[in-house]
Amino acid sequence: MHILRIGDITRRTFVRRASALSLAGAGSGYALGLAGLGDAAAQSQPSDYKALVCIFLFGGNDHANTLIPCDAANYSRYASIRGGSAGVAIPHEQLAGTALVHPQDQVLTDDLRFALAPAMPNLARRFNEGKMATLLNVGPLIAPLTKAQFESENIGSFPRPDKLFSHNDQQSTWQAFAPERARFGWGGRLGDLMLSHNQNAMFTAISTNGNSVFVNGENTTATNISPYGPIKMYPAAGTSTFSTALLALLKQQSQNVLQNDYARINARSIEYSGFIDSVLSNSPEHTRFGDPNSISGQLSTVARLIAARQQLGVKRQIFFVTMGGFDNHDDLKTKHQGLLAALDSAVGRFYASIEQLGVENAVTTFTASDFGRTLSFNGDGTDHGWGSHHFILGGSVNGGRYYGRAPSISLTSDDQVGRGRLLPTTSVDEYAATLGLWFGVSPSNLGFVAPNIARFASPNLGFMRL
Repeated sequence: MHILRIGDITRRTFVRRASALSLAGAGSGYALGLAGLGDAAAQSQPSDYKALVCIFLFGGNDHANTLIPCDAANYSRYASIRGGSAGVAIPHEQLAGTALVHPQDQVLTDDLRFALAPAMPNLARRFNEGKMATLLNVGPLIAPLTKAQFESENIGSFPRPDKLFSHNDQQSTWQAFAPERARFGWGGRLGDLMLSHNQNAMFTAISTNGNSVFVNGENTTATNISPYGPIKMYPAAGTSTFSTALLALLKQQSQNVLQNDYARINARSIEYSGFIDSVLSNSPEHTRFGDPNSISGQLSTVARLIAARQQLGVKRQIFFVTMGGFDNHDDLKTKHQGLLAALDSAVGRFYASIEQLGVENAVTTFTASDFGRTLSFNGDGTDHGWGSHHFILGGSVNGGRYYGRAPSISLTSDDQVGRGRLLPTTSVDEYAATLGLWFGVSPSNLGFVAPNIARFASPNLGFMRL
């Protein structure tokens, strides 16, 4: 057994590791996720506020039933591959209400025209208003990769992400550019670069649904705030004696400087719990929407925290919001359309609330997922894929347009690697870098956020107004 000695770690590392601990047991649900509390030195503070809101769709969203070909020729190919209405294809007549107005100056592969799923009228409206953009066929890549290179036995010359098609590994790769057990995500690294802009560093990166590598950085520790409020410590077995004693122990001072740091973090975490409760309780009425157990509840929490940005002392924030249930190997049409309806409603209400706050130009919401899915179907659902389509929404988005390269609606084209699994033509690094530039990251620091970006032609895909 390896024994960790004080000499093995730095003072800052000790505090960071200590802050990640939680106290187990039914009576002590106190997680020290609020412990990244060090007030950053007030340096060159920007006058503006900006927030990135990542909505991660766990399970692998079926992109082909989210963004659907609606022109006659490409819809016919889509329906044929997906088994028509008897298979998993969405009937053509249902797409009229969510058809996307096609940009006059854009020509997509095979003259594609798209509609969103019938369950997504709010996002279709935002696209047609120019507030939302679509990023086509994006996924993890180490370097640009062709189908011939992917099929080559010379993997060393043509690297590709490890453990493709694996849920846990690809979730981590999307969030942190490495398989499961990666330590730092690109949201957390954005936070690392922005800590000096925030008076309260603990509010830089926030997760609304538990721990996630996406919002963990080298110096950024994510704060976990659920739709019910901050994580707290409650009395054990219905008594307050244990709670009082534990609070005293957690805040106890010592002659040891490391223990004093730990006690200071604990005391301020407990203190900030009440502060966050007050902030959430006094938020504007229009920021309170949705069942706390839903995606709406999480986005409501984000809206309430954004409304309190001045009280929180922040200029830059990264939020991580999640929604599960997208691993639809069966009953795809029923399950998936229900999920998309919930997502569309939640994002619609969130954007309307952000508009009422007057910060729609300062808040950019974007989607991500484990991977896309096969264009072919397995009888009643679809299987794990690679590339996918994603959405970026906000007042600073160059919306009403498509970015990236549209794939062919095919099982044999050079932009897929079998069964209609898309070979990404845009990398997650490029996605992250473009958002990072808007967020205020200097071009020289983009490699810190997106480690593979130097291998791609441009760090700016153009979907944000910089």
